[in-house]
Amino acid sequence: MTYVVTVDICIPEGTPELDPLQRAGAVALVEDGLDAVRAVEGPDGVQVDVLDTIVAVHPGGALLKVVVDAPALEFAEGSVQVLVDELLERTEVLADWTIERCEVELHQDLARESLAAADGPDAPPDDLALRRARHTAGAPSAQNAGEGADGPDGAATKARAARARMLELAAELRAFPPAVFGVEADDDRRAVPAESARLAAGALVHATDTLVDELFEDVQVLAQEDATVAECEGPLWHLERLPDRYALQYDARFARRFLVTVIALTTRFTDGSFQHLSCVAEELALRFLLNEATTTLELHDLLDDHVSTALANLADALCIDTDHDRVHHPTALLPFTSWFTPFTEDSYAHPSTTDEPEAAPQ
Repeated sequence: MTYVVTVDICIPEGTPELDPLQRAGAVALVEDGLDAVRAVEGPDGVQVDVLDTIVAVHPGGALLKVVVDAPALEFAEGSVQVLVDELLERTEVLADWTIERCEVELHQDLARESLAAADGPDAPPDDLALRRARHTAGAPSAQNAGEGADGPDGAATKARAARARMLELAAELRAFPPAVFGVEADDDRRAVPAESARLAAGALVHATDTLVDELFEDVQVLAQEDATVAECEGPLWHLERLPDRYALQYDARFARRFLVTVIALTTRFTDGSFQHLSCVAEELALRFLLNEATTTLELHDLLDDHVSTALANLADALCIDTDHDRVHHPTALLPFTSWFTPFTEDSYAHPSTTDEPEAAPQ
């Protein structure tokens, strides 16, 4: 079975953050180390095949997505842990880096349902499109349909839990103080309560993980079909919402670069180093993130006028137009080859995104 293992590796505590040159070097070292491995001997001597990897380095370390073929989740996580441990150990400049997380991320409810119904009538459908529709709709299985989980009491309990989780996550969005969301704003039309600002901030953090995982799935679909978005027959979460005029250019390579851009941007949001949007791709990424946060809040019935205003205030502060569901802002219509080009000399550019693809006919 194929698993996507997420690995967070961090620089030693107390050491200076990586500068752009160091980040470029770290990307090369990690990518080369992972590319050299095709299989890993996991726990109990089980061979686990490495199918694909994506590396995004940030000032405090790196985020890895490692796709493996393993007989069970435990073997997937264990083998990737061994792989990354050995990579760090044999690479002198990375030897002091540590693994903070190495896991297959599963939504608890979906994981429980899959385990309970693995061989029964409620097993998740094999067809990816059906899985996506089921996941998006949040359809309950027959197993829990009679438990009242979606009744009034259950819905209220879920909403309270979601609110508490969003408020807890808000502290992780270090780049934006409450004032950016409109707390204590002079204009009454833009002013929002502090809790509404925290809900908006927490939703953005929550949406980050969802967006990264779904974009990773988009990368895999395009890679498996060896197709562009215009040619792809499989379901895509997000890339179909990019400007249509370049749909034939959105291949797996582009999708990887865009995914790394999202990871680099959201990392700067959470580590507090964000200064401004650096390129067109980051503008597009932010629109996707705002849309994902809005969807998350709506799903949990947390999107009231104040929270909507808080998100709009953030978008205004970053000069992002959120009036349209599809991404057709004028900057998105700049030549495709310039989407990953930094706006200014001091704009941040992730090393994995700066290698321009060959120019395509416009």
